[in-house]
Amino acid sequence: RVRRRGVESMLPLRRVLLARRLPLPSQSAEALMLARHRGAAGGWARTLCAKAEAKPEAAAEPAADAAEAEAAPGTSEGTDGDAARVAELEAQLSELDEQLKAKHDQVLRALAEADNARRRAAIDVENASKFSVGGFAKDLLDVADNLGRAADAVPAELRDSEEAPVLKNLYEGVVLVDTVLHKVFSKHGLTKIEPLGEKFDPNFHNAMFEAPDPTKEPGTVMHVASPGYVMHDRCLRAAGVGVVQKPA
Repeated sequence: RVRRRGVESMLPLRRVLLARRLPLPSQSAEALMLARHRGAAGGWARTLCAKAEAKPEAAAEPAADAAEAEAAPGTSEGTDGDAARVAELEAQLSELDEQLKAKHDQVLRALAEADNARRRAAIDVENASKFSVGGFAKDLLDVADNLGRAADAVPAELRDSEEAPVLKNLYEGVVLVDTVLHKVFSKHGLTKIEPLGEKFDPNFHNAMFEAPDPTKEPGTVMHVASPGYVMHDRCLRAAGVGVVQKPA
């Protein structure tokens, strides 16, 4: 491009010389002029190149400064945004932990209530099976008492006497019925208690009277008016007893 511009710049000079009918410059002179023109053009080109190279560098510095200026607020904003997001996630995590603890406590309480309900149900079923005949057995206690009274009403000397065989057979029959009845009681967990000589227990004994007895310790059962009955360690009927009175 510089060479073409040099050649084109020589054309007006030729036209002027021809118009004025002046001799044209020789080839050497023309070459010299062209060389000078090229040198000037080369210097001019080098100047333009230097300016072109300087301009991007000069423009790059403001651009870099502007980029840094733009990046700095963005970085700050990004850091603030990340911190806010982390804080939000930590708050959500803490809330979820609290909810998890609450649900865990509710599950434990529900399991404990279910376990207690199973235990109560098992106890109720066991008690129902044990004491289902309690009311019926309690009604039969009067029958057992009357059989015992009937057997005790026969004098001891006539129980084995051949002089009164009918009374003897009656006595034996009453005793046999009383024995079978108590076997049935025992089969269903009903036990007869006769606490003569034992310490008074208000859970199984019913004190009907007190009387002094110097030969026995105070609080001892000295007389059994009516036997008591226990069904599976539960007092079905307390024994009616007389207790030794404390000395005055």
